[in-house]
Amino acid sequence: MLNTDVRRMKLKPGWLLLLSIAAGVLSVPIDRNGGNQEPKEEVPEENMDTGLYYDRYLREVIEVLETDPHFREKLQTANTEDIKNGRLSKELDLVSHHVRTRLDELKRQEVSRLRMLLKAKLDSTNTQSVQMDHASLLKQFEHLDPHNQNTFEAKDLELLISTATKDLENYDAERHEEFKRYEMLKEHERREYLKGLDQEKREKEEKRMQELKEKHRQHPKVNAPGSVAQLREVWEETDGLDPQEFNPKTFFKLHDTNEDGVLDEQELEALFTKELEKVYDPKNEEDDMMEMEEERLRMREHVMRNVDTNKDRLVSLEEFLKSTEKKEFNNPKEWETLDTEPVYTEEELQRFEAELRDKEEELKRRAETLRQEQELLKERGKALEAQRREYQQAVLEMSQRQKEQQAADGQPPAGPNGELQFQPQTQKPEDKEAKAPAEQQAEAQNSLPAEPPQNLPLHT
Repeated sequence: MLNTDVRRMKLKPGWLLLLSIAAGVLSVPIDRNGGNQEPKEEVPEENMDTGLYYDRYLREVIEVLETDPHFREKLQTANTEDIKNGRLSKELDLVSHHVRTRLDELKRQEVSRLRMLLKAKLDSTNTQSVQMDHASLLKQFEHLDPHNQNTFEAKDLELLISTATKDLENYDAERHEEFKRYEMLKEHERREYLKGLDQEKREKEEKRMQELKEKHRQHPKVNAPGSVAQLREVWEETDGLDPQEFNPKTFFKLHDTNEDGVLDEQELEALFTKELEKVYDPKNEEDDMMEMEEERLRMREHVMRNVDTNKDRLVSLEEFLKSTEKKEFNNPKEWETLDTEPVYTEEELQRFEAELRDKEEELKRRAETLRQEQELLKERGKALEAQRREYQQAVLEMSQRQKEQQAADGQPPAGPNGELQFQPQTQKPEDKEAKAPAEQQAEAQNSLPAEPPQNLPLHT
């Protein structure tokens, strides 16, 4: 959402943390050939969702605040703790009127969206609530002040920053848990598949699966992420530079692809591609790309733990250079990939399978309930159809009796809507006989020849 100029401003790390994630900054691949640096080319900007349910609101608030010169100036001089602790939020009172107006509008839109989400949730759970206290319900959302639903105040900015910081810190843990469930589901499906085979086929399939697993484990040694061996490999194979001339400061500037003075998470993860290619190949049946992304996440977390000393999820040049002076930089421990040991225990797998069985039973109960309701609706439909036919028959019989009654009383018949229908009267026989002589006389007169015209000239 933010334009390139805004994303490239030299902002302080705390705000840059939110800004870089909300803006979705991508690492740009760099290709080097023979030590000659080619010009950097920007890839088309993509919006990377942070995974937060208020992602759009966060992006839009940041974008509006960046348009105010005063706030931008204060932002550049603030430190990370001032931003995280909400002290920068007090500067909101000094921004221009049109910025405050736009922030007010954004908050009202967000409150309206949350109300719709709440209503949809209540409807889905069949919760009947005649009068909903929206203010109480909105308290479950921590990224805005629910007591003031119309204007964007300093407290709203403070809550937005603190909530986003907390949620992003928990984001990696949630991703690990999601991956663990993915791995357990995969193992569960494997076991269920083998159960459905006879003994001969089962033994053959188990042997094939074991061979694939062993094949996956036969990969080159993986360098520890962030070590001198790993960085030199990128320097040589990706950047195309002489490994004997490796320089940490130059390396940092080469891979700070958006030139903002720090390495963000996306730029760090781009450094691990070569190591991951040693283990995972999308063309191989035995290599799971979901596992590759989990491996990339683990590598990035490893570097952040050892390098990101101020825990702002960004690596500054100073932090990077200090990390190269540590003992672990030159003599790291061997990196253990995911295939070394499972990410779950057998006990966790059993609990997961029990949970799956409970959900399956619940789905069966719901399906049976829906089937019974469907049968009941069919029976009610048949009953209503029978009543409709009985009503139509009663109407026809009533209409027939009414016509018979009218015929007996000498009244004109009634139409389909009860209106009277009048027919032209036929002449009685005696009327025909009385009128016959007169009609015959008129016909005789009409049959006489006409008299010749008088005083016509004679022609010879």
